[in-house]
Amino acid sequence: MSLSVILQQMGVICILVAIGIYLQKKGVVDALTSKKLSAIVVDVCNPALIMASILSGGITATRGDLVIAAGLGVAFYALLIVLGFILPRILRAQPDKRRFYNLMTVYTNTGFLGIPVARAVLPANAILYVIVINVFYSLLFYTHGLTVLGKGKNVDPNEKTKHPLLNVINPGTVMAILSLVVFWFSIELPPLVSNTIQYVGNATVFLSMALLGVSIARSKIAESLKDARIWGYVALRMVLLPIAIVFVMHALSFDPVATLAMCLMAAVPVGNLPMIQAEKIGEDTKILSSAIAVSTVISIITITVFMSVFSSMLL
Repeated sequence: MSLSVILQQMGVICILVAIGIYLQKKGVVDALTSKKLSAIVVDVCNPALIMASILSGGITATRGDLVIAAGLGVAFYALLIVLGFILPRILRAQPDKRRFYNLMTVYTNTGFLGIPVARAVLPANAILYVIVINVFYSLLFYTHGLTVLGKGKNVDPNEKTKHPLLNVINPGTVMAILSLVVFWFSIELPPLVSNTIQYVGNATVFLSMALLGVSIARSKIAESLKDARIWGYVALRMVLLPIAIVFVMHALSFDPVATLAMCLMAAVPVGNLPMIQAEKIGEDTKILSSAIAVSTVISIITITVFMSVFSSMLL
């Protein structure tokens, strides 16, 4: 994909985010509307986009590529789990706040932002790696993530009625696994089903980017920008790590599309799920909300630069 196309696509994404900011400022999208639309995106549109990407016919990857993607997913999250332990100490976070930086390091916005951006700016084969990363995300968050978050805290009694592992079974994970099955066995769905999935999935990019704009408009971004530790996090986790991944994978002669996909997965901002879970057990989520606001704004710039520069270098 050429540099001009990457810049054009990221420009479109920036405009969609700006529309979300405008809608929030005008009062068209309030907190309740945003919450409901987010549920639609996460539980309906984004899962459909995953399957739609597999059904698009543009993927030329092989089963061997899927095996490589699984291996990269294991290595990626093993690295992040180690960094989740080290990075809070490098940033000199207070001991009782380190688990938040741990979660911020491991669990970023690979789905809500990563999937539509990958679909918009990367070659079709990249979606295979993105899907695998999101499967690992769900498996890990409801095991490792909840364990890290719950250290020293009592779990909400209402949450005890459902085993954490059952949370892994959600529309996104189910559709991701089904998509990989469809890919592996080259299954052709009936036109009625595939066309419906395509139409629903196509709504994802606009809705997710607009909601991103709404979130930015509602955040206290000016106050969050004053937090030096968050800037340290951005520099180490969102800038140095993606660059390191690109150079290591390039040196090891990985497929350029795989390298770009993993770079994007490393460059996306802090995800919302850790904050949502923290709120459920009565935690102070100021650090998480500030990090989400700053990293999201910065990621629009960094992702544009990374995808533009590395695409021209690798493709």
